[in-house]
Amino acid sequence: MTTSRAVPRRTILAVPGSSDRFIDKARTLPVDGLFLDLEDAVAPAVKVESRRRVVDALNGPAGFAAGLVTVRVNGWESPWTYGDVIEVVSGAGGRIDALVLPKAQSAAQVQALDLLLAQVEQNAGLPVGRIGLEVQIEDALGLLHVNEIAAASPRLASLVFGPGDFMASLGMGGLNVGAQPAGYPADAFHHVLMSILVAARAHGLQAVDGPFVAIRDVDGFRRSAQRSAALGYDGKWVLHPAQVEAGNEVFSPSPSDFERAQRIMVAYAQATDLARGAVGAIVVDEEMVDEAGVKLAAAILARGRAAGMEETT
Repeated sequence: MTTSRAVPRRTILAVPGSSDRFIDKARTLPVDGLFLDLEDAVAPAVKVESRRRVVDALNGPAGFAAGLVTVRVNGWESPWTYGDVIEVVSGAGGRIDALVLPKAQSAAQVQALDLLLAQVEQNAGLPVGRIGLEVQIEDALGLLHVNEIAAASPRLASLVFGPGDFMASLGMGGLNVGAQPAGYPADAFHHVLMSILVAARAHGLQAVDGPFVAIRDVDGFRRSAQRSAALGYDGKWVLHPAQVEAGNEVFSPSPSDFERAQRIMVAYAQATDLARGAVGAIVVDEEMVDEAGVKLAAAILARGRAAGMEETT
Protein backbone atom coordinates (compact mmCIF):
# COMPACT_ATOMS: atom_id res chain seq x y z
CA MET A 1 0.00 0.00 0.00
CA THR A 2 1.06 3.56 -0.55
CA THR A 3 -0.28 7.06 -0.05
CA SER A 4 1.88 8.46 -2.84
CA ARG A 5 0.35 11.22 -4.92
CA ALA A 6 1.83 9.46 -7.95
CA VAL A 7 -0.31 6.32 -7.62
CA PRO A 8 -2.49 5.91 -10.76
CA ARG A 9 -6.10 6.97 -10.32
CA ARG A 10 -7.50 6.36 -13.81
CA THR A 11 -10.51 4.52 -12.43
CA ILE A 12 -11.74 4.72 -8.84
CA LEU A 13 -14.58 2.32 -8.06
CA ALA A 14 -17.36 3.32 -5.66
CA VAL A 15 -18.31 0.37 -3.44
CA PRO A 16 -21.26 0.57 -1.00
CA GLY A 17 -19.95 -0.27 2.46
CA SER A 18 -23.31 -1.78 3.39
CA SER A 19 -23.18 -4.56 0.77
CA ASP A 20 -21.09 -7.70 1.16
CA ARG A 21 -22.03 -8.66 -2.40
CA PHE A 22 -20.70 -5.45 -3.93
CA ILE A 23 -17.59 -5.57 -1.75
CA ASP A 24 -16.81 -9.13 -2.84
CA LYS A 25 -17.40 -8.25 -6.50
CA ALA A 26 -15.02 -5.29 -6.21
CA ARG A 27 -12.10 -7.40 -5.01
CA THR A 28 -10.99 -8.57 -8.45
CA LEU A 29 -12.00 -5.68 -10.73
CA PRO A 30 -9.11 -4.13 -12.73
CA VAL A 31 -9.46 -0.62 -11.31
CA ASP A 32 -6.58 1.53 -10.09
CA GLY A 33 -8.39 2.30 -6.85
CA LEU A 34 -11.61 1.95 -4.95
CA PHE A 35 -13.37 3.41 -1.96
CA LEU A 36 -15.60 1.58 0.48
CA ASP A 37 -18.41 4.05 0.97
CA LEU A 38 -20.02 5.00 4.27
CA GLU A 39 -21.65 8.14 2.90
CA ASP A 40 -24.19 8.53 0.07
CA ALA A 41 -24.37 4.85 -0.88
CA VAL A 42 -25.32 3.83 2.68
CA ALA A 43 -28.75 4.52 4.17
CA PRO A 44 -28.80 6.40 7.51
CA ALA A 45 -30.36 3.43 9.29
CA VAL A 46 -27.35 1.19 8.53
CA LYS A 47 -24.45 3.65 8.62
CA VAL A 48 -23.20 2.60 12.05
CA GLU A 49 -23.38 -1.14 11.39
CA SER A 50 -21.69 -0.66 8.01
CA ARG A 51 -18.52 0.51 9.74
CA ARG A 52 -17.97 -3.00 11.08
CA ARG A 53 -18.68 -4.50 7.66
CA VAL A 54 -16.03 -2.23 6.11
CA VAL A 55 -13.50 -3.14 8.82
CA ASP A 56 -14.15 -6.85 8.30
CA ALA A 57 -13.84 -6.46 4.52
CA LEU A 58 -10.50 -4.69 4.86
CA ASN A 59 -9.12 -7.23 7.32
CA GLY A 60 -10.34 -10.25 5.36
CA PRO A 61 -7.84 -12.61 3.71
CA ALA A 62 -9.07 -12.03 0.16
CA GLY A 63 -7.69 -8.50 -0.26
CA PHE A 64 -8.32 -6.22 -3.26
CA ALA A 65 -6.71 -6.16 -6.69
CA ALA A 66 -6.85 -2.35 -6.73
CA GLY A 67 -3.58 -0.65 -5.90
CA LEU A 68 -5.30 2.08 -3.87
CA VAL A 69 -7.86 1.18 -1.18
CA THR A 70 -9.69 4.02 0.56
CA VAL A 71 -12.78 4.63 2.70
CA ARG A 72 -15.23 7.49 2.24
CA VAL A 73 -16.42 8.73 5.62
CA ASN A 74 -19.46 10.93 6.12
CA GLY A 75 -18.98 14.68 5.87
CA TRP A 76 -18.75 17.10 8.78
CA GLU A 77 -22.34 18.22 8.26
CA SER A 78 -23.44 14.77 9.47
CA PRO A 79 -23.37 13.21 12.97
CA TRP A 80 -21.26 10.24 11.80
CA THR A 81 -17.84 11.60 10.81
CA TYR A 82 -15.90 11.12 14.03
CA GLY A 83 -17.41 7.67 14.61
CA ASP A 84 -16.50 6.59 11.08
CA VAL A 85 -12.89 7.67 11.56
CA ILE A 86 -12.45 6.17 15.02
CA GLU A 87 -13.99 2.78 14.28
CA VAL A 88 -12.65 2.21 10.78
CA VAL A 89 -9.11 3.48 11.35
CA SER A 90 -8.81 1.82 14.76
CA GLY A 91 -10.07 -1.44 13.31
CA ALA A 92 -8.31 -1.54 9.95
CA GLY A 93 -6.10 1.52 9.58
CA GLY A 94 -3.13 -0.55 8.51
CA ARG A 95 -5.03 -1.55 5.37
CA ILE A 96 -6.31 1.89 4.40
CA ASP A 97 -4.39 4.13 2.00
CA ALA A 98 -6.60 7.20 2.45
CA LEU A 99 -9.87 8.54 3.76
CA VAL A 100 -12.20 10.36 1.37
CA LEU A 101 -13.82 13.49 2.82
CA PRO A 102 -17.02 14.49 1.02
CA LYS A 103 -18.59 17.93 0.77
CA ALA A 104 -15.51 19.88 1.85
CA GLN A 105 -16.27 23.59 2.13
CA SER A 106 -13.19 24.97 3.87
CA ALA A 107 -9.58 24.28 4.77
CA ALA A 108 -10.65 24.06 8.42
CA GLN A 109 -12.74 20.96 7.69
CA VAL A 110 -9.76 19.23 6.11
CA GLN A 111 -7.52 20.24 9.01
CA ALA A 112 -10.07 18.95 11.51
CA LEU A 113 -10.04 15.53 9.84
CA ASP A 114 -6.24 15.57 9.76
CA LEU A 115 -6.07 16.26 13.50
CA LEU A 116 -8.65 13.62 14.37
CA LEU A 117 -6.95 11.08 12.12
CA ALA A 118 -3.57 11.76 13.74
CA GLN A 119 -4.95 11.04 17.21
CA VAL A 120 -6.65 7.84 16.05
CA GLU A 121 -3.48 6.67 14.31
CA GLN A 122 -1.44 7.34 17.43
CA ASN A 123 -3.89 5.53 19.71
CA ALA A 124 -4.04 2.58 17.31
CA GLY A 125 -0.25 2.28 17.12
CA LEU A 126 -0.16 3.31 13.45
CA PRO A 127 2.45 5.60 11.84
CA VAL A 128 1.08 9.12 12.20
CA GLY A 129 0.54 10.71 8.82
CA ARG A 130 0.66 7.58 6.66
CA ILE A 131 -3.05 7.57 5.81
CA GLY A 132 -3.76 10.10 3.11
CA LEU A 133 -6.76 12.29 2.36
CA GLU A 134 -8.84 12.60 -0.82
CA VAL A 135 -11.17 15.60 -0.71
CA GLN A 136 -14.36 16.14 -2.67
CA ILE A 137 -15.46 19.53 -3.97
CA GLU A 138 -19.24 19.30 -4.19
CA ASP A 139 -20.84 22.72 -3.86
CA ALA A 140 -20.43 26.42 -4.54
CA LEU A 141 -18.74 27.19 -1.23
CA GLY A 142 -16.23 24.38 -1.68
CA LEU A 143 -15.35 25.67 -5.13
CA LEU A 144 -14.84 29.21 -3.83
CA HIS A 145 -12.37 27.85 -1.25
CA VAL A 146 -10.76 25.17 -3.40
CA ASN A 147 -7.26 26.69 -3.36
CA GLU A 148 -7.20 26.91 0.45
CA ILE A 149 -8.59 23.37 0.67
CA ALA A 150 -5.85 22.08 -1.63
CA ALA A 151 -3.19 23.52 0.70
CA ALA A 152 -4.83 22.46 3.96
CA SER A 153 -2.92 19.27 4.81
CA PRO A 154 0.24 17.39 3.80
CA ARG A 155 -1.91 14.25 3.79
CA LEU A 156 -3.80 15.45 0.72
CA ALA A 157 -3.31 13.34 -2.39
CA SER A 158 -6.18 14.36 -4.66
CA LEU A 159 -9.14 16.64 -5.21
CA VAL A 160 -12.33 15.03 -6.52
CA PHE A 161 -15.23 16.70 -8.30
CA GLY A 162 -18.65 15.68 -6.96
CA PRO A 163 -21.08 16.50 -9.79
CA GLY A 164 -24.35 15.41 -8.15
CA ASP A 165 -24.26 17.64 -5.11
CA PHE A 166 -22.64 20.38 -7.16
CA MET A 167 -25.48 20.36 -9.68
CA ALA A 168 -27.96 20.59 -6.81
CA SER A 169 -25.94 23.36 -5.15
CA LEU A 170 -26.16 25.53 -8.24
CA GLY A 171 -29.70 24.57 -9.19
CA MET A 172 -28.63 23.03 -12.50
CA GLY A 173 -31.30 21.31 -14.54
CA GLY A 174 -31.27 17.56 -15.20
CA LEU A 175 -31.30 14.40 -13.11
CA ASN A 176 -28.50 12.48 -14.85
CA VAL A 177 -25.54 13.11 -12.54
CA GLY A 178 -22.36 13.73 -14.49
CA ALA A 179 -24.14 14.41 -17.78
CA GLN A 180 -24.43 17.82 -19.35
CA PRO A 181 -27.69 19.58 -18.38
CA ALA A 182 -30.08 19.97 -21.29
CA GLY A 183 -30.48 23.37 -22.91
CA TYR A 184 -26.96 24.70 -22.33
CA PRO A 185 -24.90 24.84 -25.55
CA ALA A 186 -21.43 24.68 -23.97
CA ASP A 187 -19.75 22.54 -21.29
CA ALA A 188 -21.56 23.38 -18.06
CA PHE A 189 -18.77 21.86 -15.94
CA HIS A 190 -15.76 23.49 -17.61
CA HIS A 191 -15.25 26.23 -15.02
CA VAL A 192 -15.54 23.96 -12.01
CA LEU A 193 -13.32 21.27 -13.54
CA MET A 194 -10.64 23.81 -14.43
CA SER A 195 -10.81 25.47 -11.00
CA ILE A 196 -10.32 22.14 -9.24
CA LEU A 197 -7.56 21.12 -11.63
CA VAL A 198 -5.60 24.36 -11.24
CA ALA A 199 -5.81 24.19 -7.44
CA ALA A 200 -4.74 20.54 -7.47
CA ARG A 201 -1.77 21.08 -9.74
CA ALA A 202 -0.66 24.21 -7.88
CA HIS A 203 -0.27 22.06 -4.76
CA GLY A 204 1.06 18.88 -6.36
CA LEU A 205 -2.18 16.93 -6.12
CA GLN A 206 -4.02 14.68 -8.52
CA ALA A 207 -7.42 15.68 -9.89
CA VAL A 208 -10.21 13.13 -10.29
CA ASP A 209 -13.53 13.59 -12.05
CA GLY A 210 -16.71 12.37 -10.39
CA PRO A 211 -19.17 9.68 -11.46
CA PHE A 212 -21.47 9.32 -14.45
CA VAL A 213 -24.56 7.61 -13.08
CA ALA A 214 -26.09 6.24 -16.29
CA ILE A 215 -24.22 2.96 -15.85
CA ARG A 216 -25.51 1.33 -19.06
CA ASP A 217 -24.60 4.35 -21.20
CA VAL A 218 -20.95 3.52 -21.75
CA ASP A 219 -20.71 5.93 -24.68
CA GLY A 220 -22.01 8.74 -22.47
CA PHE A 221 -19.51 7.79 -19.78
CA ARG A 222 -16.73 7.79 -22.35
CA ARG A 223 -17.66 11.28 -23.60
CA SER A 224 -17.73 12.60 -20.03
CA ALA A 225 -14.35 11.01 -19.29
CA GLN A 226 -12.83 12.34 -22.50
CA ARG A 227 -13.76 15.91 -21.56
CA SER A 228 -11.97 15.80 -18.23
CA ALA A 229 -9.06 13.76 -19.60
CA ALA A 230 -8.53 16.37 -22.31
CA LEU A 231 -8.16 19.02 -19.60
CA GLY A 232 -5.54 16.97 -17.78
CA TYR A 233 -7.50 15.04 -15.15
CA ASP A 234 -5.89 11.88 -13.83
CA GLY A 235 -9.01 9.73 -13.69
CA LYS A 236 -12.68 9.35 -12.92
CA TRP A 237 -14.92 7.54 -10.49
CA VAL A 238 -16.69 4.47 -11.86
CA LEU A 239 -19.92 2.98 -10.55
CA HIS A 240 -20.16 -0.23 -12.56
CA PRO A 241 -17.78 -2.80 -14.09
CA ALA A 242 -19.03 -1.76 -17.54
CA GLN A 243 -17.33 1.63 -17.10
CA VAL A 244 -13.93 0.30 -16.04
CA GLU A 245 -12.42 -0.60 -19.40
CA ALA A 246 -13.46 2.69 -20.98
CA GLY A 247 -12.10 4.68 -18.02
CA ASN A 248 -8.74 2.93 -18.03
CA GLU A 249 -8.44 3.51 -21.77
CA VAL A 250 -9.46 7.18 -21.77
CA PHE A 251 -7.08 8.14 -18.96
CA SER A 252 -4.10 6.31 -20.45
CA PRO A 253 -2.01 7.85 -23.25
CA SER A 254 -2.72 6.47 -26.70
CA PRO A 255 0.03 4.14 -27.97
CA SER A 256 0.89 6.66 -30.70
CA ASP A 257 1.24 9.54 -28.22
CA PHE A 258 3.32 7.36 -25.90
CA GLU A 259 5.65 6.35 -28.72
CA ARG A 260 5.99 9.94 -29.95
CA ALA A 261 6.76 11.15 -26.43
CA GLN A 262 9.58 8.61 -26.33
CA ARG A 263 10.97 9.87 -29.64
CA ILE A 264 10.86 13.45 -28.40
CA MET A 265 12.72 12.64 -25.19
CA VAL A 266 15.39 10.61 -26.98
CA ALA A 267 15.88 13.18 -29.74
CA TYR A 268 16.09 16.08 -27.30
CA ALA A 269 18.56 14.26 -25.07
CA GLN A 270 20.77 13.46 -28.06
CA ALA A 271 20.63 17.03 -29.34
CA THR A 272 21.44 18.37 -25.89
CA ASP A 273 24.47 16.11 -25.60
CA LEU A 274 25.77 17.10 -29.02
CA ALA A 275 25.33 20.80 -28.30
CA ARG A 276 26.64 20.48 -24.74
CA GLY A 277 23.37 21.79 -23.34
CA ALA A 278 22.98 24.71 -25.75
CA VAL A 279 19.72 23.52 -27.36
CA GLY A 280 16.66 25.73 -27.65
CA ALA A 281 14.46 23.75 -30.02
CA ILE A 282 14.62 20.72 -32.31
CA VAL A 283 12.39 19.19 -34.96
CA VAL A 284 10.67 15.85 -34.29
CA ASP A 285 8.16 14.40 -36.75
CA GLU A 286 8.27 17.69 -38.69
CA GLU A 287 7.16 19.70 -35.65
CA MET A 288 9.15 22.15 -33.53
CA VAL A 289 9.84 20.92 -30.00
CA ASP A 290 11.23 23.21 -27.31
CA GLU A 291 11.49 22.86 -23.54
CA ALA A 292 7.72 23.14 -23.08
CA GLY A 293 7.20 20.31 -25.55
CA VAL A 294 9.73 18.20 -23.67
CA LYS A 295 7.79 18.76 -20.45
CA LEU A 296 4.58 17.62 -22.15
CA ALA A 297 6.36 14.53 -23.47
CA ALA A 298 7.74 13.74 -20.02
CA ALA A 299 4.26 14.02 -18.51
CA ILE A 300 2.82 11.63 -21.10
CA LEU A 301 5.63 9.15 -20.46
CA ALA A 302 5.04 9.30 -16.72
CA ARG A 303 1.31 8.73 -17.17
CA GLY A 304 1.95 5.85 -19.53
CA ARG A 305 4.45 4.17 -17.22
CA ALA A 306 1.98 4.49 -14.34
CA ALA A 307 -0.63 2.78 -16.53
CA GLY A 308 1.77 -0.09 -17.21
CA MET A 309 2.83 0.89 -20.72
CA GLU A 310 6.32 -0.21 -21.74
CA GLU A 311 8.83 1.96 -23.56
CA THR A 312 10.18 0.70 -26.88
CA THR A 313 13.16 3.02 -27.35
